[in-house]
Amino acid sequence: MTRKIALDPYVVDVLMRDLVGHDRTPSAFLVYLWLWARTDGGQRRFAASLSAIALETGLSKSSVQNSVRQLTTRRKLLAITRTGATNPPVYEVLTPWVRVQT
Repeated sequence: MTRKIALDPYVVDVLMRDLVGHDRTPSAFLVYLWLWARTDGGQRRFAASLSAIALETGLSKSSVQNSVRQLTTRRKLLAITRTGATNPPVYEVLTPWVRVQT
C-alpha cells in the first residue's frame, strides 16, 4: 500500500543537509523521516522498539540506537517517553523551527 506524506520544506532543504552532510549521520535522517511519517509530521506520538524501527528502515539496531541518540541528545528533534520497563518507547517528533502562533 502506498501512502503520501507531507514534508515540511525545512526537512528536505535544511535538515537533510545538516544530518547527512554536516553530521554525517544519514541513518539519523532516515529514522527521523520514518518517525515523521508515523506521527503525521509530529501531530501525534508513536510507540516503537529499536528493533521495529531497524526492521522497517533497513538499518541495523545499533545504527537506529545511535540515530535516536543523535536526534534526542544533540539535535533535540525527538522526545522519548517510556511508559514501562517492558513497553516500547513512545516517540514524539519535534519541529523546533516551527513557531507557535499565540
